[in-house]
Amino acid sequence: MNTFRTGLLLAALTGLFMAVGYLIGREQGMIIAFLVAAATNLFAYWNSDKMVLRMYGARQVDRNTAPEYYGMVEELAQRAGLPMPKVFIMDNPQPNAFATGRNPQNAAVAATTGLLKLLTPDEVAGVMAHELAHIKHRDTLVMTMTATIAGAISMLANFGLMFGGGNNRNNPLGAIGTILMVILAPLGAMLVQMAISRTREYGADRGGADISGNPHALASALAKISNAAHRIENRPAEANPATAHMFIINPLSGARMDNLFSTHPNPKNRIDALMAMARETGGDRGAADSGPWSGTPSERQGPWG
Repeated sequence: MNTFRTGLLLAALTGLFMAVGYLIGREQGMIIAFLVAAATNLFAYWNSDKMVLRMYGARQVDRNTAPEYYGMVEELAQRAGLPMPKVFIMDNPQPNAFATGRNPQNAAVAATTGLLKLLTPDEVAGVMAHELAHIKHRDTLVMTMTATIAGAISMLANFGLMFGGGNNRNNPLGAIGTILMVILAPLGAMLVQMAISRTREYGADRGGADISGNPHALASALAKISNAAHRIENRPAEANPATAHMFIINPLSGARMDNLFSTHPNPKNRIDALMAMARETGGDRGAADSGPWSGTPSERQGPWG
């Protein structure tokens, strides 16, 4: 299903490129747009994960630089039956996390310093298990490419503004194409974000609870992250709202209208679903920090390496 959705997204992007290219430059413009779309799609498949990590200033860590955090991800990956992903930390005060990569063999997980400081180890484990569930379900290819596609649509809008106007006198359709591009670009970016079904978050929540063995801890983490995300600005996310869908909780503050098009389900509904799961499986321990990673970071080995 994710492969099918990815194909639809790429086809939609290619169609948009070609249609607007035709309006701006007729057949020649359509051919150029097709070539640009093909190159963008190919680049996105191989490099979108690296672009997103670089966008957020994520730094890779290992067993020596962040032993507790790295070891936790390693154990969770083993539980999930996944290859060990690359592990990153983002220097960002907002508690949040995301996963990226085109497949489980080329995957990465990233958590902010805010998340590692705010949450208990069991809650961190629940969050990272959620991200590993995205990798296991192969959501990450769709998520990373969606972010790149949204940026490509905006790039095409700028292209239309810069180069579409010169042909408008001899080609009235060029003016229409330019206007349509200015209008459709931001709407297209939002629609591409919304194309990723919100149900993937429920699936990753359930998968993460299975991997970590503690639905209550993940529910507690979602509550803490949601409350903090509205108070602590995530500047890279605000500057690049097309990537907001990748995070476990919407990183946008809501100061702008982006949240009207949020791809995330209501955190309360997700928490309720996790608590119901805990009751079904007998995993409702009544505390978020009663699992194998219990205790606060300060009680263990410092701030996660």
